[in-house]
Amino acid sequence: MIDISNLSFGYSNKHLLYKNLSLSIQNGNIYGLLGKNGAGKSTLLKNIAGILFPTDGNVTVDEMNPKRRNPSFLRTVYYIPEEVYVPALTIKQYLSLFAVFYPNFNVEQLHKYLKELEVEVPGKLNALSFGQQKKFIIAFGLACNTKVILMDEPTNGLDIPSKSQFRKLIASVMTEERIIFISTHQTRDLENLIDQVIIVDNGQLLLHASIEEISQKLYFETVSVIPANNKILYRENDLKGTSIVRENLTGEDSRINLEYLFNGVTAEPQLTKEIFQNN
Repeated sequence: MIDISNLSFGYSNKHLLYKNLSLSIQNGNIYGLLGKNGAGKSTLLKNIAGILFPTDGNVTVDEMNPKRRNPSFLRTVYYIPEEVYVPALTIKQYLSLFAVFYPNFNVEQLHKYLKELEVEVPGKLNALSFGQQKKFIIAFGLACNTKVILMDEPTNGLDIPSKSQFRKLIASVMTEERIIFISTHQTRDLENLIDQVIIVDNGQLLLHASIEEISQKLYFETVSVIPANNKILYRENDLKGTSIVRENLTGEDSRINLEYLFNGVTAEPQLTKEIFQNN
């Protein structure tokens, strides 16, 4: 479990990226952290990983303080940054240097994940393309079998087939004990993968809800006429009519569109709050 309590963070005292952010992240879930570029998604992950430290408030991971960087914490969390770096080493050399820090690392799993992601490493890792390097780091991170996996824009640099492979792999490694926390601004890459949605903007938590709750509270549809007497969170014209996100008053199921959800929540935070607070 990750507990964030009244977290404030800023690179200067005059500008805080976050102010009094509180969030509870439970085991057994794949979280999608959605936000615009520059909204502080990477900063939040780095505070959880113990790379950056809160100006105020607390972050704990399994009751451990990331700031202390204790070995017990470091083997619990694996952080994959947006811009990965791999040295001029072979896989064998890389594992001899880094795998030893993770007691549950499984080399057979690593090669299995590399095969699923279609990564071949005939020589040194730095000779791979950026996308292949990123897939190697993802495979290595998953093979470390840490309880918490933090991924910052993991699909950046991946082509369309690789994004599909990534989603399948993440779904296959999920367990009841794990937390997988993925930040992205490319909402479509996470559809059909995540079960919890977190949306942040301007340092504020605008939404934290399960896919099930979102489906219960909101209805996604394309219409020719905007329905009256409905709270419309978002609308967008397309070739088939007008796609809308509205309050779900009938309990019907619809397919969630994360892009429309994100656009609606960031444009109408107060309306979002009203809808999700209604019983």
